[in-house]
Amino acid sequence: LKEEHLAVFDCAFKPAKGSRSIHYMGHLKMLAAAQPFISGAISKTINMPEESTADDIMQAYIEGWQMGLKAIAIYRDNCKRSQPLSTKKDSPAATGASAAQALLAAVPLQERRAVRRKLPDERQAITHKFSINEHEGYLTVGLYEDGQPGEIFLVMAKEGSTISGLMDSLATAISISLQYGVPLETMVHKFTHTRFEPSGFTKNPEIPIAKSITDYIFRWLASKFLSRESKEAAGVILRDLPPADVPASVPLLGGGRLEAVSTSQTETTSETKVTFLYQQDAPSCHDCGSIMVRNGSCYKCLNCGSTSGCS
Repeated sequence: LKEEHLAVFDCAFKPAKGSRSIHYMGHLKMLAAAQPFISGAISKTINMPEESTADDIMQAYIEGWQMGLKAIAIYRDNCKRSQPLSTKKDSPAATGASAAQALLAAVPLQERRAVRRKLPDERQAITHKFSINEHEGYLTVGLYEDGQPGEIFLVMAKEGSTISGLMDSLATAISISLQYGVPLETMVHKFTHTRFEPSGFTKNPEIPIAKSITDYIFRWLASKFLSRESKEAAGVILRDLPPADVPASVPLLGGGRLEAVSTSQTETTSETKVTFLYQQDAPSCHDCGSIMVRNGSCYKCLNCGSTSGCS
């Protein structure tokens, strides 16, 4: 290979271990040769090496203007944080990546996946019998050593029926999700208040009305394993939990007394906050047509004040 032939193989950027690249004058001369035959400017990038200075870029602009180019666009290699074209793969240390990113890149993909945490062969469990509009079923929850749920089993209707197969599949999916670390609260937010048959009255005072089997299952799970705030957000009626202790009044300097906010007002404020969390299934108002919001187990209209049963 002759020395004078090397320029044929030059590219816009120099190779990772090379030193040659097309000089910016090569780009400018090619544009100048085509410019007389084009009415507008030419969309063509003039690539310059990373070591180019501001004077080099200004010189390229001047020479392009002298050649009669209507516009030029100069790109200096690595002038952006990320660029589509790269001739080498930089190490995380060279690109300024954090130590955590470098460690993550060194870990194989198989080891980065979620790890399944199976339950022991012998585990504690809770079995709950429920009834939704006369459709009875049994819900069994297997627990980890710390008391958190790790699996569920659902038995409904006759063995081999469609609803029994669907519930069995749902229970398997929930169990695998819990064992792979999906938070129960995330699934409660996703599946509560889903509406389909069978639905209706239940025998559980904390969940008097269920909109579907999944709605009942996840609201019951919330009532057993989530915090008070999460229970209220899921629509669980807290009949057994006493209200927070609030003193009737607080003595002030000078003999006066500051009356404390009543428990009913506190509970109303809390209910108002959670009212707007679940509106995806809210019906329209039968009086004015506006979308209603949750009010306990029923709905109320913020526009005209009508309710669907609750006062």
